[in-house]
Amino acid sequence: MKFHHIGIATVDIEKTLNKIKKYFEVVEVSEIVYDPKQEANLCMITLNDGIKIELINGKVVQNILKKRQYLYHTCYSVEDIEKTIKKLTEEDEAFLVSEPKQAVLFNNKKVAFLMWDLGLIELLEEGGK
Repeated sequence: MKFHHIGIATVDIEKTLNKIKKYFEVVEVSEIVYDPKQEANLCMITLNDGIKIELINGKVVQNILKKRQYLYHTCYSVEDIEKTIKKLTEEDEAFLVSEPKQAVLFNNKKVAFLMWDLGLIELLEEGGK
């Protein structure tokens, strides 16, 4: 697994983006897209040091926003999402929160969410299987 990005929950993507731009050097901003499978509006930001931040707004993050919790997940890229899910759930007591599905923001590559000792993690399949 390789670190890919952090996911930040937000009430207003544009407002949060403007705050980030105020304090960090942003070199790339994706369009804000709606992903019906995740019931979320999403935007990916890349900072000058290569760190990526995904801003998430919508039904999927409503409950954590009520608690004023903004760090939503950490994403890791993997070659084979099914193999990684199997290993994490069988060997490391993770449990699957959201089955693998295509993600609009990532050109329909598969993503899945698991709860693990590291909190909520997203797996992004880079292997294209």
